[in-house]
Parts: sequence; structure tokens; C-alpha cells
Amino acid sequence: MKVQGWLFLLCGVFFAGVTVAYWFWTKAATGVGEPVGTTAMAVSVGFAFMIGYYLMFTARRIGAQPEDNKQADISDGAGEIGFFSPSSWWPLFVCLAAAFTFAGFVIGLWMFIMGVFLVIMAMIGFVFQYYRGHFSH
Repeated sequence: MKVQGWLFLLCGVFFAGVTVAYWFWTKAATGVGEPVGTTAMAVSVGFAFMIGYYLMFTARRIGAQPEDNKQADISDGAGEIGFFSPSSWWPLFVCLAAAFTFAGFVIGLWMFIMGVFLVIMAMIGFVFQYYRGHFSH
């Protein structure tokens, strides 16, 4: 994970340099720095640093992984990665509720509030899907 963390941190440094260069370039061309593109690029710097920090923090916590070893084989990374739901409808409901909420943000407050309620209900269903019925523990 350290390799991925360093990759994102270096991308953040690159994005920071490009953002500064873009701001100076647009300021020289128009007399005023272009705020929308500069802000979008600054957000990409923040995202890259955030992901890089998370990966470095996680790598320090869980220890060395096979991808950190230059002499590792592909089979060293074999095994169980985690549990993934084989068939779940809840991600679809969460996305539909989120789309309804975002549309409500544009259309009206009543629809936005209803959408927030739907998102909360869908997230509860998604989180607790294995606590009832056939899959209960």
C-alpha cells in the first residue's frame, strides 16, 4: 500500500504545480486568475493528498503487503480479500434515493426532505441487510 500512497502523494504535488501554473497563465492572459478551473484543480490536489494520506496511514497500521515487496510473486497476494454481498438490491435503492434527493435540491425543499428520509432508510437497509431473514446471525 505504500507504493499506492506515494503515487497519490506525488500526483498531489504534480496537481499543485499545475494549479499554480494554470492560475498564473490565466492571470497573465486575462488580468484576473480564472477562479473556476483553479478551484477545480485545487480540489483535485486536496483529493490526491487525502487518498495518499489514507493509504500511507493504512499501510503503516496493517504492515507490509505483498505489493510492497519487489521480490513477491502474484500468488503471494492470493487468498480472501473480504466479504462482498453476492446479490444485494440495496445499492440500487441507495442510488435512486440519492438521485431523488439531488433532484429535490433543484426542484423544491419538500422533495429534498423526502429524499433525505429515503436515503436514510436505504442506508439503514443496506447496512443491516444481513441482520434479518435468511442471513441473520
